[in-house]
Amino acid sequence: MAKLIFGGTEENVVTREEFPLSKAQEVLKDEVVAVIGYGVQGPGQALNQKDNGINVIVGQRKGTKTWDKAVNDGFVPGETLFEIEEALERGTVICYLLSDAAQIALWPTVKKHLTKGKALYFSHGFGITFKEQTGIIPPADVDVFLVAPKGSGTSLRRMFLQGRGLNSSYAIFQDATGKAKDRVISLGIAVGSGYLFETDFRKEVFSDLTGERGTLMGCIQGVFAAQYDVLRSKGHSPSEAFNETVEELTQSLMPLVAENGMDWMYANCSTTAQRGALDWWKKFRDATKPVFEELYNSVATGVESQKSIDSNSKPDYREKLDIELKELRDSEMWQAGKTVRSLRPENQVVEA
Repeated sequence: MAKLIFGGTEENVVTREEFPLSKAQEVLKDEVVAVIGYGVQGPGQALNQKDNGINVIVGQRKGTKTWDKAVNDGFVPGETLFEIEEALERGTVICYLLSDAAQIALWPTVKKHLTKGKALYFSHGFGITFKEQTGIIPPADVDVFLVAPKGSGTSLRRMFLQGRGLNSSYAIFQDATGKAKDRVISLGIAVGSGYLFETDFRKEVFSDLTGERGTLMGCIQGVFAAQYDVLRSKGHSPSEAFNETVEELTQSLMPLVAENGMDWMYANCSTTAQRGALDWWKKFRDATKPVFEELYNSVATGVESQKSIDSNSKPDYREKLDIELKELRDSEMWQAGKTVRSLRPENQVVEA
């Protein structure tokens, strides 16, 4: 295990060089990894493990769209694709990758198949951390751990096919067998992690819920909307407002930040952009930090988790979600974005 120092803080990380795939394959050679849930994370994690030579099966309800997707992805009914209960019975490692609400609903079924020595694997600390709300309390004689890729299952799979890895966190909640660490690291390598950094269930879910509501999704949409609306109110066209708000950021600047860091990106912009960015970033920090403090407190006190459980468990959740997403989709900003994306060179059809 490598040690990384970040500003005086020491972290434990595991790289693919020190824990190669061959070692992961050896650790998992006698395991049957049952992936329960084939929605967001399931396909990427299951397919990457399959391609990495791990004995992986998928548990889904027959006749559903996700069952059909698993078949289309190469999982064979009766061989590597089973009804959920049969997969739970066959699996020695249960990858519990359903949505948080679905995990709560299925938990009584899962629990009865968690016999001594098995492992319960999560990619999110929600169910365990908020166990008073979810009722997910594993038996004492099974390993419980998580591998949380820092991105969508689609990104995990796409980067795997490119020969790259998506960084993941890992955590051990319960080590009943004495093998939990080797098991979780091996699974982290097998699902396609670039490197693995250590955390715990509580920190994983607190940071994840804050990030999703913050800079990863909620905050960025709010900031986009605010700047776009100001530019439009001052007479700028939809194309100009969208390009200066979203397109330049996502297509030009963020890739540079991802490759070399914010300081490098600043250093390679115009001097006018440098000066303005350096003058204004602390004002945005100071303006938004109280909102992030409020957000983190809402996560840490269980308010956000209860909201998620309450809303996601309602029978009309999908219908209400569609209405909220339609509001975004039909907004002028994202309609402008649809048009701008269609005009990117890679989306143009050029006649010979």
